[in-house]
Amino acid sequence: MKKTLVALSVLMAATSAQAIELYNQDGVTVNLSGDVEIRYLKDIGVDQITKQEIDDADFGFDTRYAVNDDFQVGAYFEFSGDDGDRAVGNTSVGNVYFGFYHNAYGTLKVGKLDTILDDAGIGADYIFGVNSFFTDAGFGGDEAVRYDYDNGSFYAGLGLIQDKHDDGAIGVDGHYVDAKVGYRVAGFDFTVLYGDTELKGVDSDSNALNKEDTLIAGEVRYAGIENLNLELGYYNVDSKPFGGSSTDVNTLAVAADYTWNKVTFAGGFSTTDYSTAAAGTDFDQWFLNAGYGIAPNTTVYVEIGDNDKANTDLGYGVGIKASF
Repeated sequence: MKKTLVALSVLMAATSAQAIELYNQDGVTVNLSGDVEIRYLKDIGVDQITKQEIDDADFGFDTRYAVNDDFQVGAYFEFSGDDGDRAVGNTSVGNVYFGFYHNAYGTLKVGKLDTILDDAGIGADYIFGVNSFFTDAGFGGDEAVRYDYDNGSFYAGLGLIQDKHDDGAIGVDGHYVDAKVGYRVAGFDFTVLYGDTELKGVDSDSNALNKEDTLIAGEVRYAGIENLNLELGYYNVDSKPFGGSSTDVNTLAVAADYTWNKVTFAGGFSTTDYSTAAAGTDFDQWFLNAGYGIAPNTTVYVEIGDNDKANTDLGYGVGIKASF
């Protein structure tokens, strides 16, 4: 999964998605899950055109074998039909991993998968969201390991990625690690996140990379008021080219969403500051949206967003998303 500027998204649905059970017998289960999202939008920027995009077109099979009442092992195989916001002629391989699932000790996954920071971020945005995080490393890879633990109140996770096949930003001699710890109490959810990546491969334009990026972040969510969610996030990224001086990027974000019957209204605002002018231009960004649960796990939505960068125009979009 390749990301340049990451939209921190928590996509909402009419109800929580449930996988389709295909098989359940003698301690063996097979579940099918998937997502489809199509939207029509004009991006934030200069002289952007309005176009149709396919944001998601994925489905996967989750097979598990019960060793005993507390422990399962199994494999997950995902197919993806979208690439670069368009449908591709041939379905490609998404995440593929083997998992070990224990009721008391947590989950360990090994294979091609997304790691901890892929779950990070605040705001129920669909398109524009908050911009932050690493600029060249994605939050997943072909040679990944991920561990998650959650007892309902306390949770934690650790992810590792290597690139010994030398086909990405990390490179043979690079590394990637991310982690989180969190605690839920009295309607609050507190999360601290960390990520460190040493990039010695190539970027999406085949330019050689030789730098280290470090992320430290904190997120607070509050859901103690009926139908209302409030969120706050802070993200600091330190980027240091080997042989050069480091630069910091700091992002502070707030977001909220409110559900009324089948309609959810959401908005968010972020401000991003760069330590040097050479690293980038400080900017503020915001989004507003509304989503309607037209059917179970199916939402139609409209969203607008903008920032205060020079000569940028308002972005807008409409779309529909379904999951199972």
